[in-house]
Amino acid sequence: MIIVNMKGRNYRKGVGMVIVNHDNQYFLGKRIGANAWQFPQGGIDEGETPKEALFRELYEETGIQRDKVELIDTSKKWLVYHIPHVFQRSNKRYDGAMQKWFLLRFIGNDNNDININAFDHAEFDAWKWGDQKTAIKSVVKFKKKVYESILNEFSDVLKDE
Repeated sequence: MIIVNMKGRNYRKGVGMVIVNHDNQYFLGKRIGANAWQFPQGGIDEGETPKEALFRELYEETGIQRDKVELIDTSKKWLVYHIPHVFQRSNKRYDGAMQKWFLLRFIGNDNNDININAFDHAEFDAWKWGDQKTAIKSVVKFKKKVYESILNEFSDVLKDE
């Protein structure tokens, strides 16, 4: 795990992915034990590039293989969010995340190519396709601005698709 220190705070360097289907709906996973839905995301391991982390995390969190998505776009900058103290785990190692975001088109089959239990340590206990309003409304409050920012950045590309 790569930790970046900014302004006296430690941020986990990671990736986030906006996965859209042929109807331009967004993949949302429900966090285990929580009532919050989110885009898949995860940390970048030592020696790993953001793109390598993207495809590793994609499989670990959704079961989607690399050949079942097309990479459409990458965020121009790293987006940062702070985790409020009340949401931090007792073994706090970082204060938030600094993420490079990717826009992916899902070209697989929902029934055959998505398996949130494909990896030993599942992140989600349910998944669904949702529209932009649902994605922003369903995410935990401290990530809303990141979601609004990245969906705004990717909106022109999605219009052209």
